[in-house]
Amino acid sequence: MTTAPETMLPIQRAIFAVLTADEVLTDAIAAVYDYLPEQAAYPFVVIGEAIETPDNAHDRYGRQTVVTLHVWTQARGHTEGLTIAKRVTALLDHQPLSIDGLDHVVTRHEFAQTLTDPEPPGNIRHVVLRYRVVTEQPPTT
Repeated sequence: MTTAPETMLPIQRAIFAVLTADEVLTDAIAAVYDYLPEQAAYPFVVIGEAIETPDNAHDRYGRQTVVTLHVWTQARGHTEGLTIAKRVTALLDHQPLSIDGLDHVVTRHEFAQTLTDPEPPGNIRHVVLRYRVVTEQPPTT
């Protein structure tokens, strides 16, 4: 049986691989992170929080992992952030995902939310994206 932490890390790695392999996305952003360096150049994407719950079938273990991604820009308005978010969603929503040690069932886009940082100088825009990744333990032979 695969435990939650063992499942979440391969999903994070798979998402990172998809995002960093896409030339359209990497041309539009400075980087994809799973942490935020002090002096990160804008715009960027952060693979953020994850929540995992069991989703077992009769004959195998399954998981539903909800992953939150964050798009950060310093653009005027939300156009740049939403354009980046659209590309991220095109890469992940209902697209195959190669996850080490797991069978990928589906990835579904759940929501997007735009936010503006109210702190001065007030020029930071944030788009929150959430995806549900459904996986199953491969059958044993």
